[in-house]
Amino acid sequence: MPAGCEVSPTMLKFQNTRTHPVWVGVLSGKTSVVGDGGFKLLPGAIAQFIVPPGWSGHIWARTGCTFDGSGNGNCVTGDCGSGLKCNAGGDPPVTIAEFTIADGLNSDKDIYRVSLVKGYNVGIGIKPIGGTGDCQYAGCISDLNKNCVPVLKVVDSSGMVVACKSECDAFNVPRFCCTGDHGTCAPTPFSMMYKAACPSAYYSYADASSTFTCSRSDFLVTFGP
Repeated sequence: MPAGCEVSPTMLKFQNTRTHPVWVGVLSGKTSVVGDGGFKLLPGAIAQFIVPPGWSGHIWARTGCTFDGSGNGNCVTGDCGSGLKCNAGGDPPVTIAEFTIADGLNSDKDIYRVSLVKGYNVGIGIKPIGGTGDCQYAGCISDLNKNCVPVLKVVDSSGMVVACKSECDAFNVPRFCCTGDHGTCAPTPFSMMYKAACPSAYYSYADASSTFTCSRSDFLVTFGP
């Protein structure tokens, strides 16, 4: 389908495959807000929303959250600083699903990826439903928190590992942040650890192989393990 043709709204489905609830955070671009910016998703539950052509946004899972009846509170991981309904991104370490939905004018392809640039807290997978083109699965196949090296681990008050920092956040040096003379990042033991758990996730700023496209698709976003 050439750009300039009409495209239909896209359905985003969210499924929690974990044994604990997650509080989904959504930061939308300039178009409509999805899910009021945040909502609770119980184990096994599914929620779905329609997004218009041209929608873009970031989606992530928050864990260990406590909110009052007015939606005020905070989370152990992925906290966005504004309660249940997010108007800012999640605090790292956080796994992020990124979408740019085709507008039919400048593009006929939806662009999507799972990003580990800000670290990892919960596994995320993106699976196109229908559609034409490449339409590959993006995301994680195992729980990175179980294999996170000690220097990158984030633990909660009980000592449980709840997130794994990116090497850039942990060390803040050009080699790990893909800056300066290291504008193109070479693989490191840390990045290989991330890729083992999430082989089709986007990790470094030079990783062009983990950004995917699909046309006229809906999407299933899963949280877990």
